[in-house]
Amino acid sequence: MELLAAEAAGRGMDVLAAEEASAATGPAYWYGGPVAGARLAGLLGFALLEPADEWLAELPEEFTGREVRTATVLDAWAIERPTFVKPPRDKSFEADVYADGSRLPGDLDPATPVLLSDVVTFAAEYRLFLLDGQIATGSRYAVFGRLAPLPLDKHGPIAAELAAFVDRLVAAAEPALPSAVVVDVGQLLDTYRPGYRWAVVEANMAWFSHAYAAAPARVLDVVLRAAGPRENVQPADLPFVRH
Repeated sequence: MELLAAEAAGRGMDVLAAEEASAATGPAYWYGGPVAGARLAGLLGFALLEPADEWLAELPEEFTGREVRTATVLDAWAIERPTFVKPPRDKSFEADVYADGSRLPGDLDPATPVLLSDVVTFAAEYRLFLLDGQIATGSRYAVFGRLAPLPLDKHGPIAAELAAFVDRLVAAAEPALPSAVVVDVGQLLDTYRPGYRWAVVEANMAWFSHAYAAAPARVLDVVLRAAGPRENVQPADLPFVRH
């Protein structure tokens, strides 16, 4: 947050906390949580772009490496085996492997959408900020589930593999993504064979995604597109505006 704020200030932008919104003048942009963002979007005139809830579940197995399906909290409460359960967008509860449905919070709205997926192991996970279908910047953020941020070396072999994977992903699924978005991908281990394959972990709202060790200037470029003035939203992005 601080690095993005410093980058924005360096571009001559005023950086205000949500509670200071009434003092905002001129075009407004947002970086923060969805609840406050939704509350201020109408007041300040910005539009929030987000991927569809079902995007990950509708991807071919070629890109997920596992079964992923959309469901509701009510469905999740009924699961009887270890399953990875997460909210599609908002962090209304902790995304995690739950031994069975009884381990989920009991005070959730039963109609809340969730994603259910097989339990898999990612050797390393990377956060990619995409702009117009291209990697603007990125960062490793985890190794075997533990926080381990590392800048994405644009000239390294991992970056080349990621770029090739994203090119294939965008060609197959890009119309179902906004022009500014975050896609997390990982090195998915195969239980029966050595090595790994690339697979999508999830898609996220750029305006509510930690930058980790990604380049702040390029992260800000993506955020400004993903949460900027409503009148600047491209026609192709209109279906992805949060309502």
